[in-house]
Amino acid sequence: MSADPLRVACVGMGWWSDVLADAIQRSGKLEIRACYTRSDEKRKSFAVKYRCRPAESYEALLEDAEIEAIINTTPNDVHLATTRAAAAAGKHVFLDKPIANSISDGRAITEACRKAGVVLALGYQRRRESHFRYLRQQIEAGRFGKLVNAEANISRDRLGKIDLTSWRYQAAGMPGGVMLQIGIHYIDVLAYLIGSIHAVRAQSAQLVLPGDNPDVASLILQHENGALSTLNASYASASEYYLMNVYGKEMTAFYDLHNGLRLLKRGESRPVAVPCESNDTLVEELEEFAAAARGQRQHEVGGEEATRSLAVVRAGIVSAREGRLVEVAEILNGDGRL
Repeated sequence: MSADPLRVACVGMGWWSDVLADAIQRSGKLEIRACYTRSDEKRKSFAVKYRCRPAESYEALLEDAEIEAIINTTPNDVHLATTRAAAAAGKHVFLDKPIANSISDGRAITEACRKAGVVLALGYQRRRESHFRYLRQQIEAGRFGKLVNAEANISRDRLGKIDLTSWRYQAAGMPGGVMLQIGIHYIDVLAYLIGSIHAVRAQSAQLVLPGDNPDVASLILQHENGALSTLNASYASASEYYLMNVYGKEMTAFYDLHNGLRLLKRGESRPVAVPCESNDTLVEELEEFAAAARGQRQHEVGGEEATRSLAVVRAGIVSAREGRLVEVAEILNGDGRL
């Protein structure tokens, strides 16, 4: 197995491309060799900042035999075209979440990478946070007993910070608004901790921000194991906030951004703080991708799981529109356009 850094090219030059590129530089197990985006100015600026070659076209980048993998942060609606082309060229793909805007695209992306024999890894870094890793270990060890309920909140302040020309804040580019853009992170965490999600009941609203997309969403999730969970996602709150409380028959976990993780066992009256060191989740997922590309391990979140997370969001969109409980299977077994 090669000990050299995985040689990657970054495609799509938005703010998140720089976040991932910074993580690549912190790692040392990947190396940015080239970049491409349609904007000549953005391409050249990124190339200077990260000391890589600006490619003249995406086709030229994919023809470069030196490039082993693509770090894809393009808009959701071109994930299929860009990933399919990369797979056909034999390049492994690290794709930012969500996998796509539609189930049909998500499945086509997964199949293209499978057929080409390349790794497809999705960027779901929040499940890797040390407190969630600890909770998963305790759940698997049986310390919670039967899981019955969970509540989650993922909120950010976007007032005055939104560029309405960006695809990220348009209904066409980000259907479901805040539900798809950030809520999907905690959909992934809830499925990771509590178990696969069976059905969704949701409401959404546009209360504070301009544009045509919901800035607040609330979901009630039915898990396959019978547990219920709630998820609130917001771009309209006064501050950034994260919460994840997990309730089991024998133990409860309380986590929030400001107070960290605490556990309360049955029969006890006060929760006990559990110190969890901050970890570099972006570096961890990128290094796992690099190892997977070299055939040394599997990446944790692939196309099928990412498509199921998308289906939960799409079920939430239908539920909010039609005012009913929507099973995830209905979305997955539909015509694929959702």
